[in-house]
Parts: sequence; structure tokens; C-alpha cells
Amino acid sequence: MKKTILLFLFLLPFYSVFAQIIKGTVVNDAEQKIANVNIYLDGTKISTTSKEDGSFTLNLASQNIGSLVFQKENYETFTTKLSEVINKTLKVVLIKTNTIEEVRIIPYTEEAYKNYIYYFLDTFIGSDRENVRIKNQRSLKFAYDKANKILKVKAPQTLVIENKNLGYEIQYNLISYSADFESKMVNYSGTSFFKETKTSDKVKLNRMNAFDGSLLHFFRSIYNNKVSEDGFIVNKVVKFPNPKYPTEEELKTLKNFSEMMKNSKNMNIPEDMSDILRRKNNEKPYALAITKTKIPDADYVKRSGEEILFSFADMLQVNYPKYFFERKGKDFVKNTTPVILSSFLHPEGETFEVSKDGNITTPDLLITEGDFSKNKIENMLPLDYQLGD
Repeated sequence: MKKTILLFLFLLPFYSVFAQIIKGTVVNDAEQKIANVNIYLDGTKISTTSKEDGSFTLNLASQNIGSLVFQKENYETFTTKLSEVINKTLKVVLIKTNTIEEVRIIPYTEEAYKNYIYYFLDTFIGSDRENVRIKNQRSLKFAYDKANKILKVKAPQTLVIENKNLGYEIQYNLISYSADFESKMVNYSGTSFFKETKTSDKVKLNRMNAFDGSLLHFFRSIYNNKVSEDGFIVNKVVKFPNPKYPTEEELKTLKNFSEMMKNSKNMNIPEDMSDILRRKNNEKPYALAITKTKIPDADYVKRSGEEILFSFADMLQVNYPKYFFERKGKDFVKNTTPVILSSFLHPEGETFEVSKDGNITTPDLLITEGDFSKNKIENMLPLDYQLGD
């Protein structure tokens, strides 16, 4: 059953000539003031907390894109568009979470946790478990749907993630996580707040290498109209059905055969079924073709005053020659031998507004493949990061 949460936001005019300010009060649905609510600009180090009387004030620089998050344990997290609350006085009503566990067809079990925790960490955190770890990992709950081969993970508590390599502690509010083992697609979304925990030359170097060639770097280049100047090469790509991949009818036949085999002692697989299974495992449903190389950003970016919009009907391939930064004495210099990064973006006809800091509206609707999809939590930087910080 889908659960509907009612959240209330009352806006009253508030004007300031000198700065962009958000102020207001946080209460519960009984009109009681709530203290120590974490209030932050998603993906940044910009934050504040509500006082004993529920009041708060958050000063911003020039940001007008992004999401403002109100988060406190045992309450439903509330997120609103920053552009809708700039220079306004707010009254935010947080709703208590339902402590009664919903009845689920696919239960969250300890067995599922043990079976899939490492898969989750690989696809969400990354491979460096020694230096990047979830401090409250055991709070995670796992459910696996065997029939549809879908893994779901929820986090009743805000995840506290320590990243020693980049010198941050991240408070991550995991909204959803699902992995479809049939399509091999992983989707997750959440909000994050960064606290700087360590600064050293090694940390600085790691941050520079994490930023260079990243999706954050690419969108900042779009905003600054420096895509080619910064080294990105963008190609137009179209996808078409792969004739070697099984047809819908073949996949249905294979599924029926698999169901039949579950109740059979005969383990002999006919040659035609083996062929369908082999093509399903080894081939992709579609093939890609580059139809135009080095396309100008005018093909996928629209500029109107300060508004920068990113949109594309088909797919984009984004290539980048990455020269890793190295320490030479007291200086940070780039290596002379590049590694070519290659990524694919699926805007799927959606339109995304791009901000100066490299953020985009509704980022969960943008599908990434290739090197951009490897930018997991272990390489995630705050949106207010600047090269050299």
C-alpha cells in the first residue's frame, strides 16, 4: 500500500536587500516547536539547526537551484525546492513517522541483509570499504523478491558515512534503493549533508582527482559555456534493438521453462533454451550507434538570461581525457598520460535546469552509464566544492 504523508508549508513574505535568507519555525502537527532539526541545502556543507523555540535562519550566497531539506530522526524528512523559499519566512510542519511496520508481501529479513550487503556496498558506496564506510550500517534493512529478482534496501535512520580519502563525514538520507538483477539496473536517491573532517595535501589531491572529469565537472562546464575548452567531447548516440537479444516471446518461453524446471528432477536443458539463456546473459537489449561527433552544446543546452537548460531527445556520449593530478614538491601538477573516460547520458527528453555549482533539478531522472555511473559515494563531493579546496 502506498503511504501518503501530508506536509504543510506556509510562506510569508520576507525581503532582504543584502543577502538571500531563509528563516522560519519548525513545528509538529500539534503545533509544538521542534528543536535540533537538521536544515541543509542538499549535497552541500551549508546547514543550520532549529533552536529550542523551533526557529531557524539560513544565510545563502547566490544559490537558487537545489533542494532544502528538513531532517530529524523519528520524523518524515521534508524537502522543498530552494527557489520557492528564498527570502521567505516559513512555517514547516514535520510529521512523526509511523512506528508500526507495514505488512509487506516481500519482507525485510536478516537473511537478505547477509546475502546482499556486499552487493549494496559495491553499488552504493564503491569498492574502498577500508576508507569509506557506513558507521551505522546495521540499521539498513534488506528485502529480496526472488520471483522478479529485485533487491530493495531502506534506511530507517540517517546513514552516517565516513570518507577518509576525501575528508568528509556525510549524513545521507536514503530515500530509495532498488537493484533489478534482470536488467542489471541500480537506482537510488537521497539527500546528503557534508561535514569536513580532515584537510591535508593528500585529501586535497584526492578531491581534485575525484572532481576532474566527473558529472559535477561536466555540468559546471555546461553552465560556464566551456564544455570543449574544459576537454569534454560530446557525441550524439542513438539506440536500436539488438537483433541478437532474445525477443519478448523467447523471454516468455524461457521464463515458463524455468518455472517448470523448479518442480522437475530433470536437469537437461534443451539446446534452444540454452541458446536463449546464453543470448539473454551475454547480449544487451539494444545496441548503440554514434551518429554525430563533437556536437556543439547548442544541440543539448538552451540559454535564456541566467537560466541554463539541459535537454536531449536521444542519448549523449561524453568522453574526457583525464590527466590525474600528482604531487611534485609543494605543487599539484597533471600527469602527462591521460586515461580516456567514456560515459552515456539518457535525458529521455526531460529538461534539467543547471546551476552554477553543477547541480541539476530532478537529478534522479537522469540515467547515466559508463564512467559517470562509477561516481558513487566514495567519489562524491559537496556541490559547494571548488577545485583546490
